[in-house]
Amino acid sequence: MIMKDTIKVLVVDDHPIVRRGLSTEINLDRGMLVVGEAVDGKEAVDQFRLLNPDVVLMDIVMPNKDGIEATREILQQNSEARVLILTSYIDEDKIFEAIKAGALGFIYKDQHPDKVLEAIRDIYNDVPVLAPNLIRKLMRETQAKNTPLPENELTEREMEVLKMVALGKPYKEIAFSMHVQKATVRTHVSNILGKLNLSNRSQLVLFAIEHQLINHTNE
Repeated sequence: MIMKDTIKVLVVDDHPIVRRGLSTEINLDRGMLVVGEAVDGKEAVDQFRLLNPDVVLMDIVMPNKDGIEATREILQQNSEARVLILTSYIDEDKIFEAIKAGALGFIYKDQHPDKVLEAIRDIYNDVPVLAPNLIRKLMRETQAKNTPLPENELTEREMEVLKMVALGKPYKEIAFSMHVQKATVRTHVSNILGKLNLSNRSQLVLFAIEHQLINHTNE
């Protein structure tokens, strides 16, 4: 029997030993349960449809269909889906592409298992998981630019919310600091995403960095 607050995880990787190791570590955590595994992106999309997991732990390089395309298709099925990219490659272009496809973050395969579990919890709570080196790289690339905000500028309140979201603050903390309900913060975020044509909080982080709205390196 799955407890109400248990985080249901779908593990996607083309290497059996990696899937087995991840599944074992995840199932050792009392608050998580692996509800399924997939060997490639195509199976991941099918399994997501059948199992409706809370978090998809997705390898980025796989045969048949890679993790980027699978992420894109999963988000088309369910815009609320939470995908955490798992990779052994330090290929920043691919990682950026995965975030743009809708992934909420990524983690390297050589991380300690506790870090993987922590990242799954963060993703479940809609907190972006972006490595400091990736954020620093983007900040360096955009430092010389002064990209203007889109014409449909945000309200002052929405800008305040955007900056706090981009700094990785959870909805509960944002609501407390603004003296509003958490549902109000969610509404603001939904409105911001709609105005900026973005999909999730990770994309908001990249947007805020690109437009130099925050000075934060997640160190």
